[in-house]
Amino acid sequence: MTGTDLKSHPIHLGLEATAVIEPEFTGALDWYADYAARHAGDGAEGRLVSLFSFDRPWDMWEMHPMGAEVVLCIAGTLTLHQEQPDGGVETVILSAGQYAINPPGVWHTADAESEATALFITAGADTQHRPR
Repeated sequence: MTGTDLKSHPIHLGLEATAVIEPEFTGALDWYADYAARHAGDGAEGRLVSLFSFDRPWDMWEMHPMGAEVVLCIAGTLTLHQEQPDGGVETVILSAGQYAINPPGVWHTADAESEATALFITAGADTQHRPR
């Protein structure tokens, strides 16, 4: 038996301490809609654990109204931007081994100048996106 690649098959952490291997991640927003439908019963307690590598700025902002998101940089350096309720933007620079928390309701986006990889633990219920 071999392990499962987190980049291609994220994990859902659900109620009663369950862990479920998710279908292959396509990168499309409809994958997230299907994920939300599969785990709607977990509500705000469900968490998506995913791993992404990127080498350029994100083209959108996102916000998770139902819970906090942990962003753990595991390779490279990434810059996380968090739009605060007063409209100000806080910038957090993460290197490998460092993490930040996106509080519930805080819009956030990220930049990378060269390849960076991060682990995300996301309270994904009702996540919203907007163009950057």
